[in-house]
Amino acid sequence: MLEIRWHGRGGQGAVTASKVLAATALRDGKYFQAFPEYGPERRGAPVQAFTRISDTPIKLYSHVTDPKIVIILDNSLIGKVPLTDGLPEDGIVLANYEGSPAELRAKLGLKGRKVYTVNATGVAMRTLGRPITNTPMLGALVKITGVVPLDQLEAEVAAMFGKMKGDVAERNLAAVRAAYEEVVSE
Repeated sequence: MLEIRWHGRGGQGAVTASKVLAATALRDGKYFQAFPEYGPERRGAPVQAFTRISDTPIKLYSHVTDPKIVIILDNSLIGKVPLTDGLPEDGIVLANYEGSPAELRAKLGLKGRKVYTVNATGVAMRTLGRPITNTPMLGALVKITGVVPLDQLEAEVAAMFGKMKGDVAERNLAAVRAAYEEVVSE
């Protein structure tokens, strides 16, 4: 079972990203859970969301304490929230971060683990016109892990955002694809 913990701020789409990934896993014939953990927070407050994906039924109903992957949608949380708690030595950190993975590793004080960065805010501004980083982070996640096929993610993004007015789906698909191409590792 793959467990993912998403860190972001209210309004950035961490909960939506968790749900889109889970729905994509369903498209791919997998079992899933997707849920947030927050209280009366408002836009801008730190939030967490969780995703579990498995080839077999999931019978665990607690929040994710030992994620295999930690995804950071907002780098202003670094140093303010315990982002990497419970992340094993072979875990993965994927962050919306303009600097290099080595710089992020130093900033987080990490030893071991795999570190990936993508300027998801830049991608979002170019493609969406707003700093909502959830769909770019999904594209980067699929590139580095292959947790779900890219075409399945694109189909789910098109279905979910296609219900909205205008070209929201096309812009989110562009964000997924751009981050897929731009994510970097050490």
